[in-house]
Amino acid sequence: MCKADHPVHRSDARREFVFESVIDQICQMPWEKISNAEVLRIAKVYYYFSIQFRENLAIACQLLPRDENLKKLYREECNTDNLSPFPGITGVGERINHDEFMKRLLLIQPVQQEEILEQAGRRYLQKVREIDESLRAQSIASYEDGGLSNIFTAMLRAPEWQGRGQEAFRFFLEEHIKFDTDDGEGHGALSRHLGRDDGILPLWTAFKEILLTAAPILAEAAPNIEPTRHDPAFHQSAVSLNSSS
Repeated sequence: MCKADHPVHRSDARREFVFESVIDQICQMPWEKISNAEVLRIAKVYYYFSIQFRENLAIACQLLPRDENLKKLYREECNTDNLSPFPGITGVGERINHDEFMKRLLLIQPVQQEEILEQAGRRYLQKVREIDESLRAQSIASYEDGGLSNIFTAMLRAPEWQGRGQEAFRFFLEEHIKFDTDDGEGHGALSRHLGRDDGILPLWTAFKEILLTAAPILAEAAPNIEPTRHDPAFHQSAVSLNSSS
């Protein structure tokens, strides 16, 4: 996958799973072309992604109730103060879910075509909630162990972040890159044991589609991006998610 400081361009032939290619496709989108207003539109649809992320993590914790790594991950994603304080959104020491942070930043200023994005978000959540719970739980590893940090890095190639909402979204992205990539203690390390396979492909495809709904310009051809070496972490085998052990 593309590293936290460097998005990647690689051929599908080098991927073990199809969903990894979808992540690459999102990273390769022309994020340099999106406008300041489109940044906020991306934040709007990401809010719906963050809701399903929280739900998926809760499902993983329910399926593996004695998993200490998942318990720690939940504490750092839900009812946490690791995004506090941020002016106008969270107070000193305030504990909130990360999707609540997104919800609050979207209240700061108007979002273009908000009703259309809200309809797309509701359809997206409906689609996600129809997916098998074991697959939703397994998706956490693909999100936390490289997938999202790569995409967040790609999003940060957007040229404009003017406005309090955009600034808060950039803070959210930058902090999550740190959370996920911290060696040994990061969210990637806490979720890696869940493994991944192409059963989670519909989740990634749905995410890509809603991003394109928010900013259709992302469907244009992207500039060439230098390749980097393959990340072996994306080939871990999964623990059983059909057990309460």
